[in-house]
Amino acid sequence: MEEKTMIDSMLEKARAAQAVLEQYTQEQVDALVKAMGKVIYDNAEQIAREAVEETGYGRVDSKIVKLQRCTLAAWYYLHDKKSVGMIDYDPVEKLATFAKPLGVVAALVPTTNPVSTTVSNGMSILKCRNAMIVSPHPRAVRVTMHGVALINEALKKLGAPENLIQIVQQPSMAATQELMKKVDVVVATGGAAMVKSAYSSGRPSFGVGPGNVQVVVAPDYTDYAKIAAQVTNSRSYDNGMPCTGEQAIHVHKDAVNDLLAAFQAKGSYILPEDKAPLLAKLLFKENGMTDPAHVGMSPCKLAELMGLTIPEDTQLLLFQSLGMTRDNLLRREKLCPVVQYFPYDTYEEGIANAKSNLEWEGAGHSSVVYTNDTKRAEYAGEHLPVSRLLVNQPAGAASGGNFINGLHPTMSLGCGSWGNNSISENLTYRHLMNVTRLAYYHEPTIPAAEKVWEL
Repeated sequence: MEEKTMIDSMLEKARAAQAVLEQYTQEQVDALVKAMGKVIYDNAEQIAREAVEETGYGRVDSKIVKLQRCTLAAWYYLHDKKSVGMIDYDPVEKLATFAKPLGVVAALVPTTNPVSTTVSNGMSILKCRNAMIVSPHPRAVRVTMHGVALINEALKKLGAPENLIQIVQQPSMAATQELMKKVDVVVATGGAAMVKSAYSSGRPSFGVGPGNVQVVVAPDYTDYAKIAAQVTNSRSYDNGMPCTGEQAIHVHKDAVNDLLAAFQAKGSYILPEDKAPLLAKLLFKENGMTDPAHVGMSPCKLAELMGLTIPEDTQLLLFQSLGMTRDNLLRREKLCPVVQYFPYDTYEEGIANAKSNLEWEGAGHSSVVYTNDTKRAEYAGEHLPVSRLLVNQPAGAASGGNFINGLHPTMSLGCGSWGNNSISENLTYRHLMNVTRLAYYHEPTIPAAEKVWEL
């Protein structure tokens, strides 16, 4: 009953604030969105330190980059987009499209990216004149509350309606369930249980699926130094917690030694063959679930737990696959800086192995192919069950925050029906608006039936 009273009160305030925001012009809305992103950008260092201190997860330097990059990319993408009034007109069909708010959006954010997810999704939510209620992870309450406080302070300076953005200050399963049942839309970014709960709430929901990024190196691609540099930077980022981190590399058997040498030059440690089974026992519980005790753990600490002493500046632990059977739990997503490699005989076999890993976990998310052959890239695009397939890029670029491809910037990567999600693309502001289509009459062109069936 206490949760019900709290959520009802928050919703009442949110709806009142949203009703005021709905009357804003595009210029007024954009000023709020910009202020929201800029205040987090300016305070990224402090927020990053607080996030690591409170959660015990990740790296401060990576979180600073993440907070600054996600806000910068979001505003760059959003600044010239229409989200108020008529946003499109088709003169041929005489069809006008008008943007309308969804209402009140619940934003469920994870412990791994508490403020970056809040601000990235929040900028899109506000862009469409919605109110937002943030449901933080219990292990990241303080830092998420601080982020929301900074945002509200910035919005207040612009005269924004009070309670436009609120946060559940004492999160619980009961409070989150109550919130999801009563808002207009749910945006859930986090673990599979959270996303499943959102889709079961009875409200329209956008969720994300687990990652398990597969990298396939085609035989024609031999710039192993570039591969090693990109994968190392991407996978060591925030100690391997991002869902976009590379998990496995499929490489031709004749190129394995060259690839390993390139990774060693970039600070990777090659695990002895007998240590990989120990790693699996560290990262996964007996029931197959990820062990949270080792999420975001550094390579040196993981090595120490396996009885190894390795250089302190080690960036990644690299190891050969234990096989393609279900006994090899390391084929799944691993939330720390470790990478598995799979030798293959043919490129087609490499793609098939990557697909097999994805079908166990990570289908619908993202993968990478290294090749200079368009046909090989297209072959991967046709056969891999992912929503994003990057060519010759670090996997972190799947979120669109690197300005090096055409993917929209986001912290929520839809995985389609493969990942039990409602979208198979990056979540953007366009998913967070209703639209009215005004259809004018025009002289019809009605083809003869026999002509149609000849097409």
